[in-house]
Amino acid sequence: MHSDTATVLVVEDDALVRLGIVDELELSGFRVLEAESADQAISVIEQYPEVRLIFTDIDMPGTMDGLKLAAFVRDRWPPIKIIVTSGRVTPDPSSLPEDIPFFTKPYEFDHVVTAIRVAVTGR
Repeated sequence: MHSDTATVLVVEDDALVRLGIVDELELSGFRVLEAESADQAISVIEQYPEVRLIFTDIDMPGTMDGLKLAAFVRDRWPPIKIIVTSGRVTPDPSSLPEDIPFFTKPYEFDHVVTAIRVAVTGR
């Protein structure tokens, strides 16, 4: 296990996709929490203030999509880093809050893990 034990929240409604990235992040030394929707993600963040980054899908069921979740988290918990992904929606850069990376699905696990590591550790 690596020394970077930052807590990452994966927000993904597709269980198989979520399982894949969760496994990769855990193998890379991160503590990983999971949510199936934005509403559940907000509840997890409230329960676990140690969350350092959310990796969220855009297109998911519930009261808000991943872009709205990203904006909500940026406003309410500014220190939390955010990375967004989707296989159906390619957001206009102006619709993403500033400095939020986007990954198109299917993504390479190692690219996502590297982006998360850089976001939470600065290296």
